[in-house]
Parts: sequence; C-alpha cells; structure tokens
Amino acid sequence: MLELAGIIILGILAQWVAWKFKIPAILPLILIGLLVGPFAAEFFSDDGSKWIEPIWNGREGLFPGESLFYFVSLAISIILFEGGLTLKLSEIKNVAPSITKLITLGAAVTFFGAAIAAHYTFYLSWEMSFLFSGLIIVTGPTVITPILRNIPLPKDVSAVLKWEGILIDPIGALIAVLVFEFISVDAGGEFTKRAFIEFGKIVLFGFSFGFTFAHALNTIINRKWIPHYLLNVFALASVLGVFVLSDSFAHESGLLAVVVMGMVLGNSKSAYLKELLYFKESLSVLLISILFILLAANINMSDLLLIFNWNTAVLFAIVVFIIRPIAVFLSTYKSTLKFNEKLFISWVGPRGIVAAGIASLFGLKLAKSGVPDAEYITPLVFMIVLGTVLLNATTARMFAKLIGVFLKKSEGILIVGASKLSRLIGHYLEENGRHVVLIDSNQENIKKSEELGLEGINTNIYSDTLMDNIELNDVGYLMALTASADINTYAINKFGEQFGENGSFRLLTADEMSNSDKLPREGLFAQSDDFNSLSEVARKFPAVNEIEIKDKSHFISLLKISDADADIIPIFIKNNKGVLDIISASNKEKHIIEPGFKLVYIGKPFDVEKM
Repeated sequence: MLELAGIIILGILAQWVAWKFKIPAILPLILIGLLVGPFAAEFFSDDGSKWIEPIWNGREGLFPGESLFYFVSLAISIILFEGGLTLKLSEIKNVAPSITKLITLGAAVTFFGAAIAAHYTFYLSWEMSFLFSGLIIVTGPTVITPILRNIPLPKDVSAVLKWEGILIDPIGALIAVLVFEFISVDAGGEFTKRAFIEFGKIVLFGFSFGFTFAHALNTIINRKWIPHYLLNVFALASVLGVFVLSDSFAHESGLLAVVVMGMVLGNSKSAYLKELLYFKESLSVLLISILFILLAANINMSDLLLIFNWNTAVLFAIVVFIIRPIAVFLSTYKSTLKFNEKLFISWVGPRGIVAAGIASLFGLKLAKSGVPDAEYITPLVFMIVLGTVLLNATTARMFAKLIGVFLKKSEGILIVGASKLSRLIGHYLEENGRHVVLIDSNQENIKKSEELGLEGINTNIYSDTLMDNIELNDVGYLMALTASADINTYAINKFGEQFGENGSFRLLTADEMSNSDKLPREGLFAQSDDFNSLSEVARKFPAVNEIEIKDKSHFISLLKISDADADIIPIFIKNNKGVLDIISASNKEKHIIEPGFKLVYIGKPFDVEKM
C-alpha cells in the first residue's frame, strides 16, 4: 500500500515540479523512477532491494507475473488513443509543406538512419535496430511545449515544432507498433510466410476494429443513448474493450486499433469531443505519472551498464547532430524558412512519453520472449529521451539567441473576444503585418474570424491551455475587448505578464469612465468608449480608416472632433514606417507626432472640408 501511494504522490509531485520550473514532466518522472529503482538498490539498500519494486520477485513487488505488462499495455493504449484524438486529417492537408514533409520524409530519414546507426554502433540485429529507430521517430508536444514556452520565436518556427510533435506522435507510435508486430509474429526466426500472414492479420484487425468501433461509439453518443455523466467513463471502457477485443483476434493488434479509433473520432465533428479530450488529458497525466516511475524503477543497474560506454555517446551524437539536421533540412528544402530557423528546428527534437512508454513495453515483452538484443531497447530509448530533453531544456534558449531566431521584441497581438469589433481591428492589424490571434469561447465568432483569414482559438479564458500554446510566443501585446468588465480585468491580470510585455490594454468599466482623474494606464481608446458604443460604431461604419496628421496641433484637433462625435473612435497612431502605437484613454494627447504619421480610427470619415 505504501509503494502504491508513494508512486502516485511522487508522480504528482514530479508533475508540479515540471510545471513550476517549466520543464518536461518526463524528466523528473524518469529521474525519480531511477532513484527509487536501480539507484536505490545499488547505493542506498543494504540487501540490494529497490525502494519500489514493480515486478514481484518472490519477496516483494507490486505486479506478479505478467500483470505489469498488462498494466503498461492498457495505460499505453489510453495515452495513444488520446494522441489519435489530436490528429486531424484536415491539419495534415492544410499545414505548410515543410511540416508535412517532416512527418513523412523526415520520419523516413530518422527511421532508416537511426536503424543503421544502432546496427553499426551496438551491433544490434536489424530487427532490433529498426524497432529502436521506429521508437525514436516521435517528438511529442508534451516535451516540446515546456521547453519553448518562454522562448519568443517567429510564428512559423513555433508552428513547425508544435505541429510536428502533435502529428508525428500517433504516426510514430503506429510505425513502432507495426515493426514490433512484424518481429513478434516470428520472434527469433526468418521472415516466413506465416510471419507475413500474422502481420497482415494484425493490420487488418487493428484497422477494422478501430474504424468500426469508433463509428459505433460516435453514433451511440450522438444519439444520446449514454447519459452525460457516464460519457467519459463509457468512452474509457470502450477504448479498453476495443484494445482487449482486437488483441484477442490478432495478438498485439490492440495498440494499432486504439490509435485508429482515436484518429477516426478525432476527425468527426461531434460536440462531445472537447470534453472527452479534456477527460483523457487528465487521465493521461495520472497514468503517465504512475507509468514512468514504474518503468524507470523496473530498469536494473545491469541494463544501464549495457549502454555505459562510448558507443552510447556516438549513437546519441549521430541521432541528434547528424540524422535530425539531415531530416529537417531535406524536409524544409525550398521552404520559406530561413537557414537559422531550419538550424533551430534541427536542434530542438526532444523525444517524449510515447517513445519511452512503448519502448519499455516492447523491450520487456521481447526480452521475456528471448529475442536477441531485446534487452538493449529500453535503456537505449530512455537514453535518447533523457539526453534530448536535457539538451534542449538547458540550451534551446541560448541556442535561439546564438543563431538569431530569438525575438528581441514580441510584436504579435492577442485579442480577447472575437466580436465584430475585434474582428474589424484584428483584420486591419493583420493587413499591416502584425500577427494577430483572437480568442473566444463562442465558436461562431471564431469561425467568422477564420473566414477573414485571422487566427482564432476557441477556448475559455479561464482555461490554462493558452499558457501552453507555443505559437503565441511572439505575442507581446494584449487587448481585452469583451462585453464583460470582469473578463477583461481577469485577462489582464492572468495573461498580462506572459502576453503583454509591451502593453496590456482593456476596455474601461462604467465607474472608471466616470472618474477622469484616475484612468488606469491599460484603459483602451477614448474615456467614453465602452463595449456597447464601440460595437455600435463598428456596426454602423464597419471599416478602419486612416487620416494623415500634419502636426501635434492637428492631432489634438482631430481628437477633439472625435470626442465630440460618438461615431469616430481613434484606435492607433501609425508612424511613417508603418509601426502602430495603441491609443489609450490615459495618454491620448501624449503621443509624439511627426510628419507622415496617420491617425487610425473606426467610424465615419472625418469631414476634411470642415477642418
């Protein structure tokens, strides 16, 4: 009981440490597992026993016999199902060609290159070499996000790294599963006719069960045959049921079935998907916390000594410093990415949870079956995972500065609220070369934003998901433009430090507008303009206009005209280089004005003849 409670407590503690220090959770989880496992047995125990012994050894242990394999299999199936849910076919079609090539051509380069490297450095059999290479293809978003969260990067670089991690996770897992199936159907022998038949059965049952039961589950939920409070646990039971059922028809086809099931459900347009994904994310955090402490603790010191040599350093260097750059530069050939941006993407390729989890599962199973060289799989993959995470976590920021991809000033703008007013302002900013992102919990508003070519995120402002969005790393301005004063204030307080380093602004409240002596610095636009008045002007005059400013006195006269006319609302000052300066309620007349500057405003055009 103490060991079980200890694993959960240590796992959640590791997750908290990862959050606090903005590092991938897999790093403290594996280190804790090694500490309570092989290191404790070697250095801190008189009788050579581990503090946490995953497999029953006759005296102690949590899982007797094969039960650890069963638990790992079920946990991995849930994690892979969640990965499949995130894989949208529309995203594969619409993402930049360089991202598509990274998950196809780049994956192929890694698959064959790492296999050759493993074969000639550790003299592994070709079967084990290709299993190793299949496992290290993946670069998961759960390890990339904490590393890049506080590195301001160009939007294209962040997008490539983010979507490569999301899209290649289930694809890499699928390749590793298929290689494992091919090995396991005829372990230790030649690739016979029977092996090909068994491999075909695995693919057939994996795809057919995953596809069929995904549609069945989708139909059952959409027709409301399941009460809402049972929705998530019913989906969980369905995933486990499909995994076990597929496995009973074709051994080891269950993992393939759940990946396919997740992919099919993830590409449906059902309303329950977001809620299901939130539940699966929470469950995955718990399972990952338990799983990786168990798997790391299950490694023996003899396993670590297998790779405690120069061959390991050579293999790591080849994978990280040769194969990864080749894969990236081939995949991004003739793309719009600059050389230094390609170099940074080559540097950042941390392997994650899927690689370590499946490696442990497959390594344990093949070693127990007596497959030659199978004992190398788990420690080698763990070495790649820990090595790449440590390398990128400690050097990514410094390397970004060194090669010049680190943004000295974040010019992107995050607009909270995607109403017509926000879309109007956002569209103008986008046309003037600014990266604009609108967030709103109203899906229809986000849809209208995307129809204008704007980037929109359908999320709740009270959710923490925005903090993990590395594509917002170039955002340095925050504008809260919702109808709710509470939401606007909350957005400034919560996200101002991360997304408003150059300025955080919000609409004024009614009380603030009535007190001209104490206007907050973050107050937007004119003192009298609240959400309703701004929205009414945007409805009557849906256009953003510009008027050239002759000098400071001309600027002040324009402001006085706008103060007297509710249908004219100044929003920006545009200098002669095209740089925009946001007008706030507290500093309207304090801007420096030079020849060639323009006043940007919403509303009816100024009557130039009367000026």
